[in-house]
Amino acid sequence: MGDQVDIRMKGFLSKKDLKEVIQIIRQMVKLVGDESISFRDALNRVLAEDIDSQRDVPPFSRAAMDGYGVKATDTFGASRYNPVQLKLIGEILAGEELDHELKEGEAVRIMTGGRMPKGADAVVMAEYAEEKGDQVWIYKSLQPKKNLMLKGEDIKKGDIVLKKGRRLKPQDIGVLASIGKIRVKVYKKPKVAIIVTGNELVHPEDLKNSEQLYGGVPKHLGIIKDKEDDIFDALKGCKEDIIVVTGGTGIGKMDYAPIVVSRIGELLVHGVAMRPASPTGLGFIDNRPVFLLSGNPVAAMVGFEAFVAPAISLMQGEKPKSIYCVKKGKVIKKVVSEIGRTDFVRVKIKGDEIEPLRITGSAILTSTIRADGFIVIDKESEGLKEGEEVEVFLY
Repeated sequence: MGDQVDIRMKGFLSKKDLKEVIQIIRQMVKLVGDESISFRDALNRVLAEDIDSQRDVPPFSRAAMDGYGVKATDTFGASRYNPVQLKLIGEILAGEELDHELKEGEAVRIMTGGRMPKGADAVVMAEYAEEKGDQVWIYKSLQPKKNLMLKGEDIKKGDIVLKKGRRLKPQDIGVLASIGKIRVKVYKKPKVAIIVTGNELVHPEDLKNSEQLYGGVPKHLGIIKDKEDDIFDALKGCKEDIIVVTGGTGIGKMDYAPIVVSRIGELLVHGVAMRPASPTGLGFIDNRPVFLLSGNPVAAMVGFEAFVAPAISLMQGEKPKSIYCVKKGKVIKKVVSEIGRTDFVRVKIKGDEIEPLRITGSAILTSTIRADGFIVIDKESEGLKEGEEVEVFLY
């Protein structure tokens, strides 16, 4: 257990730098373990193993066009004015093969995906050929391997096709299917306990658990009154991988969450040099991270993106990264900041012009609706000059 800390109504003893807090998270957050699942269920999961192919893809050379399988040397010199005549000896549809080795002067009708017969090394596209009885006239000269997809051209046996730590996309599921990888090892989804504190809060009737960004599985534990014992019982009873507490995290008379975390476990951070979200706290209970987020909605959003989201990613073996797209532009008015504090400023975009909306007002949730995104002012900066170029993280 950590030493009990009580700074209510006194002010923060000190505030940690944002980057310092992120470093603590990177060092102390642990993987949640892995599990084997069907590739059909693996979309958006993070691989816990390298995937190497046990087969060539494609497993045989096949036609890349509808047309005629030929020996390329038989077509040399062919043109519209000097067609080459070959004997048509059969047809191959996708999924079929021909038990015949193509000889000089022979051709076979073949559809896209059809398995190339032995002896054939090129496909004449249908528009450059014409059937006349049991003959096919070729009007174009080809080089060997033209209009083919060769055995192993996409994936060779033994190739590592997907690496550990990759979040699987739809195309990755297609690759798994193509190499016959039926089961894959992925990191488990972190379970995230969400505790909301506050005597003034009401519980929406339709609030339900839902899948969140970054792959965490939320469990809403309801609204807890601003009572130390109630918050203690809620935290003590949590078995989830991550615990998120919103509200009661500051230095007010009724802000018990930091005290309770220090009673049960260890409170490493209380107060971060950033705006909004400066009352953010971080602790550990039984090696599980506990994040204390402001009860003000905008500050809670910023705190979640800055600290909780990276932890969820790290627990799944994934390198933390922003989910935001970035757009560059120039601010149309001066923004004042304070050295030693990282500021998140909500902005509106008008073409290439960036209009700062708010740097304060962490309870004004509608400011995130009016805003197109936010900019980050580094702790070493006193602010932004009018006309200065910035990067906007788009909501």
